[in-house]
Amino acid sequence: QARLVESGGGLVQAGDSLRLSCEASSRTFTSYAMGWFRQGPGNERSFVAAINWSGATRLSDSAEGRFTISRDSSRNVVFLQMNNLKAEDAATYYCAAGPWRLSLLVVNWWGKGTLVTVSS
Repeated sequence: QARLVESGGGLVQAGDSLRLSCEASSRTFTSYAMGWFRQGPGNERSFVAAINWSGATRLSDSAEGRFTISRDSSRNVVFLQMNNLKAEDAATYYCAAGPWRLSLLVVNWWGKGTLVTVSS
């Protein structure tokens, strides 16, 4: 069964950096786009970043300039490097995978999430 497993969340201070990882359990994901969404308390789940099989990326406005998404296709792992974290970045971050259509990630699979807490 194909699974996405996130890691790297934790408690950091505002201004700090954190790197999230998502490992896909199956080679199925090699040809799909992978990315990250987040959901804070009381908020809807929202898009953060995505990367397709050829390395093309897309970032949300809030992530642009601070976050970087990358992918190690040989290990089926996608990373989200988050720099200069702000209080509003605190959320549960979910890994996602699916087709890449019109420069968007269409989510077919979700991970269970990893919690990022930012103290000010």
